[in-house]
Amino acid sequence: MIFTPSGGFKKNRVDWILFFTVIALLTLGSLAIFSSVAVLPQQARIIRTHLIAIPLGFAAFAVIWSLNYQIFQDQWKFVYGAALLILLGVLIFGVVDKGSRSWYHLSLFSVQPSEFARIALILVIANYLDKRITRIREFPVVLGAIFLSLPVFLLLIKQPDFSAVLITLPVVLIMLFAAGANFFHLSVILGYSFITALFPVLWTVITLNPELLESPVINYFFHLPDFGWNTLLFVAGVGAAAYLLWVLSVKLYSNISGMFFAGAAVVLVLGFFSGIMVKNQMKDYQQKRLKVFLSPESDPRGAGYNLLQARIAIGSGGLFGKGIFSGTQSRLGFVPERHTDFILAVIGEELGFWGTMLVMGLYVLILGRLKACAHLARDRFGYLVNCGIFGMFMVYFFINFGMLLGLSPVAGVPLPLLSYGGSNLVATLMALGLAQSIYARRYALV
Repeated sequence: MIFTPSGGFKKNRVDWILFFTVIALLTLGSLAIFSSVAVLPQQARIIRTHLIAIPLGFAAFAVIWSLNYQIFQDQWKFVYGAALLILLGVLIFGVVDKGSRSWYHLSLFSVQPSEFARIALILVIANYLDKRITRIREFPVVLGAIFLSLPVFLLLIKQPDFSAVLITLPVVLIMLFAAGANFFHLSVILGYSFITALFPVLWTVITLNPELLESPVINYFFHLPDFGWNTLLFVAGVGAAAYLLWVLSVKLYSNISGMFFAGAAVVLVLGFFSGIMVKNQMKDYQQKRLKVFLSPESDPRGAGYNLLQARIAIGSGGLFGKGIFSGTQSRLGFVPERHTDFILAVIGEELGFWGTMLVMGLYVLILGRLKACAHLARDRFGYLVNCGIFGMFMVYFFINFGMLLGLSPVAGVPLPLLSYGGSNLVATLMALGLAQSIYARRYALV
């Protein structure tokens, strides 16, 4: 609360706990980045880009915080169109980096449009759900949100940037859940997503264990993506199995509708074809990341090297770490991509277990403040936008910590406010500016 000369009080327009938590994480991240790039030949460029991104990010934060967030609801068509335009443009004018055409190359730095398109999609989905909140438990409304997101996902896959899809899809589902969507409807979408991811994983497992191909059944399954007669037989078999199960349920006097079996068959077949599309779009380095997740020790000098060295670096830090700018595993180059994907390895080595716990605690605090800000929002649109930002941070958190624990594949996903990445930093501060704008206008129409 702030005391005014007139003798009254006015509400704080800034969530200072959230703001100073962001400053603390950004400070820790900057120190870790500067330490990790000390011996890299591109050190000057990385530090310059990071130092440019910080003021740009805070400028974007201040501008969006000063605006009434409801303007983005009024202009949702422009926001949606801009998101699709920048994603489409990068396929034409973008540069290829590590096999993906995901960047606009400018004179001083590069821009990754998927980071900003994610924020735009949160605003668009929040508006869509707010306008249809009375029908949120109807499946067509849930499908509408997915179809609204589909062009964004297809353009991301076309790059291909599966990491961006991996982050954005759960955010949309979290927003649907927060809006009150039927859990069964969400389960159908989750089932489809699970099947889409499962098929490439199973085919990768067979690739890692070629002796399995001696089994006729596994050999048949492995060649399903070839689009031959075996593919047609598989689709027909799924339909026949669904029909037979429905007939069996009728004979057992079950009240399960035939639409349930038909829907399950459709979800399985669609997930199967989506899995083939994902498999065909995956670049070699992305396939190697999946193999590392399934078996990191299978190639310790190749694809599994990054993950194994990151774990060694964290383990060598002990409880209190080796000290800032004193890490040997990271500074001497044993941990590749240490300033981006594996920034936690640098923090774990230099600040130790307690430093890692500090980072985790700060992230949990950000999540807590975002959740509180969502409940303080004065309208449903602001509540849903904050839920989307909360979901984005939560997904980033679980993926990055999950990578080091072996619970999720190495996905090339930065840890916001800690990892190097100018586009991610600016987009993150824009999202936090939105959260602060919602917080600032939680009581009065200003």
